[in-house]
Amino acid sequence: QVQLVESGGGSVQTGGSLKLSCQITGSTSSSCGMGWYRQAPGHERELISNIRSDGTTIYAESVKGRFTISRDKAQNTLYLQMDSLEIEDTAVYTCAAESRTFSGGYYVCEYLYWGQGTQVTVSS
Repeated sequence: QVQLVESGGGSVQTGGSLKLSCQITGSTSSSCGMGWYRQAPGHERELISNIRSDGTTIYAESVKGRFTISRDKAQNTLYLQMDSLEIEDTAVYTCAAESRTFSGGYYVCEYLYWGQGTQVTVSS
């Protein structure tokens, strides 16, 4: 079974930094990626970053240049370094892992495993 547990959330002032961690137990697909989502009250859940097994990364425009995703395969841990935090970054942050699924006649990587979420609050 796959389990993801986040840590590192908390309260910070604007311009500050936080580093989130996601400890993964169990085996995830080596050909698929992992990522971080966030959701604020009244907003849709947003994929803010994804990292492939080869290290390739993507970022949502809202966090590009401020957040950095990384993965330590040896320790089976996913990280999200958040710098220059803004009030709009306040949300519940959740890590997730993709797995291969058969959908619409194709094998694709989809997010199937989720952590419990950790609260990040940014204030002025």
